[in-house]
Amino acid sequence: MTKALKLSGFLRPGAVVEFLQDNEAHIAWVLEESQGRLRLLTRTKREVKLPAARLLPWSGPEYPAGATREEIGHRLEDIEARRREIMAGVNAVELWEMAQGELTQAPAEWFAQLLWTEPGVDEIAALGRALLSAKAHFKFQPPDFEIHPADKVEARLVREQEDKDREAVASAGHAVLAALWARIKSGQPPLAPSVILREAEGLDPEVEARLRAMLLAQVARRTSGGPSGQAGEYDALNKLWENLKKPLPDAPHLALQLAQAWGILPPHHNAQLDEAGYAWGDGWAADFADEIAAQKERFAALAHAAAIDPTPYVSIDAATTRDIDDAFFVAPATLPDGAPGWSCCVTLARPGLSWDFGGGLDREVFSRATSLYLPEGSGHMMPEELGTGLYSLTADGPKPALVAEFLLNERAEIVETRPRLAWVTIARNIAYPDAQAALDADSDPQLSLALRIARELFARRLERGAVVIDKPEPQVMLEGDMRAVQVRIETRETSPDAELLVSEFMILANSGLAVWARERGVPLLCRTQDIALPKEATGVFRDAVEIYRVVKLLAPPALECQPRKHAALACEAYATITSPIRRYVDFLNMAQVQSYLECGAPRLDRAGLEAIIPHLSARIQEVGQVQRFRPRYWKLVYLSQHKREPFPAVVVEDAGPYPTLSLPDLQITVRTPRAMLGDRVQPGMRFDLFFGRIDALTNELKVLEAREAE
Repeated sequence: MTKALKLSGFLRPGAVVEFLQDNEAHIAWVLEESQGRLRLLTRTKREVKLPAARLLPWSGPEYPAGATREEIGHRLEDIEARRREIMAGVNAVELWEMAQGELTQAPAEWFAQLLWTEPGVDEIAALGRALLSAKAHFKFQPPDFEIHPADKVEARLVREQEDKDREAVASAGHAVLAALWARIKSGQPPLAPSVILREAEGLDPEVEARLRAMLLAQVARRTSGGPSGQAGEYDALNKLWENLKKPLPDAPHLALQLAQAWGILPPHHNAQLDEAGYAWGDGWAADFADEIAAQKERFAALAHAAAIDPTPYVSIDAATTRDIDDAFFVAPATLPDGAPGWSCCVTLARPGLSWDFGGGLDREVFSRATSLYLPEGSGHMMPEELGTGLYSLTADGPKPALVAEFLLNERAEIVETRPRLAWVTIARNIAYPDAQAALDADSDPQLSLALRIARELFARRLERGAVVIDKPEPQVMLEGDMRAVQVRIETRETSPDAELLVSEFMILANSGLAVWARERGVPLLCRTQDIALPKEATGVFRDAVEIYRVVKLLAPPALECQPRKHAALACEAYATITSPIRRYVDFLNMAQVQSYLECGAPRLDRAGLEAIIPHLSARIQEVGQVQRFRPRYWKLVYLSQHKREPFPAVVVEDAGPYPTLSLPDLQITVRTPRAMLGDRVQPGMRFDLFFGRIDALTNELKVLEAREAE
């Protein structure tokens, strides 16, 4: 017969005990005891030596010593089966609910008495095992079980579920990424998500969603940090990625390639937009519908009551331009000293009419920083309802504007600057080719006078040492679906006189208002390039070698509140304000001038404006990289589509083992081993280049052969 349960005291050979190993209870038979150390035989017939302190706080039943190992094995199997059956009927969570709040800890037999009137050794052992497995609700502190409070249990359950989910994602993720990489290496087309699900043998939708989120986060390089409340999620996705990518090659754009192979992202996806956090299209504006509607109501009310400036202003832009932020009107004028001169009114869009600075829309527009004009389309800084609609200087009704009137002498030097706020109507929106045709025919007196003034402005800047780069402008055009896109590049047809007219009027407005603001103590965000240029670095440059030499002498302009000179433009001060719909710097400067004209003080003092510069400069840099590098991406795609064709190039620098060549028709440069060009290579030499490896994604472009042009 078996003896009664023994929970403590001296253990003799023949007693059945349990001990913890790998977080599980294991049953064993006591073979020998000596001074608190036990020799045990487990159910798997393995001998184990343990101190008695390692045993779980329940033991029994006890059998007579001397049983054979076979007998011991049969008895342990029977007891194990009985206890597992009892354990299956124990609900540890219900026990926790009964005990939680009543006491903080209790032994196993206390819990057993909640379920049975007279619990035996098997009931207590089975219940103890159930409590050991419920780690979120109990903590084993021999000989008792601590009862976790409700808040701790909830937190533990969340962590347990997260661990479970993470294991499931990691397990499935290895199979999915391996299948995707195999497709990439074999050059096969992207798989549809349904195919991937089958290859992964039934991918759970939640696991699939997490893998997708992981890849998208990596494409955007959001590997840590992120918006408030999402830092932990980004970090978790990054840890998952670091685990899953280990078996794969260390490719620089691995996540993007995998996402495209999966079909999550399309071919030629612009990952730089993701990295900059710049939402393409106009869908982002839907989050600010209420603010946009309020602005439209305010606009309508002010327009109804406004006195309209009757001046017939004219704008000149590309035929496709929708966000028109400047126009002009010129006329002969008499200067204060009675001498003849000109009145040149540069009219600028005023989107800050009823703007809520610091509001949600303002913060988003600040983050966008600038509009983007890429071969695949345009991304506007402002919601299109405002930037290409309400505030755009189109000839469809009254618009709020800043009219900067400059009185100029006959040498186009500023005699007086008179900015004012007004509501204007645009008489004509003219496209560049149409304006050029009118100038060529001398058929439009307004345009002809404007060109005469612009030529004088240009001449004065050259006298002051301006640097003018005149080079071909390649136009990148995309044809067809992105899966089979064809890139076409043509040199843009210029409208030289019309373009000179617009550019000189913009420089006049930006520099003239910067000086006007400096004289009145109105701080603006200025573009400064306070460097000394040698005389040979000034003038108009069209030759590729000269352009390369001169550009290397120029320092990039700095953004600051100190109105200092801009050397390349030959301006004593320069603050961009002519594109307030397209650039946030201009928008802020417009708000400064508007506030001063309305109430005699700028919206922000100098300290307030300077505090904005670091973050704004960083955003301009991030977003500006997209504008600089995305066209180059498409140029490399174009080269890869015409690999066997020669491309004309000219050596612009011969220093070092890798001379630099410029491809004028594409406006890109490439370095080539000197041995490929010959010993007599020098600037100005012309070659036809054939390219070998071209990878637009990694910006890799290698010359395969260079033939000296005839």
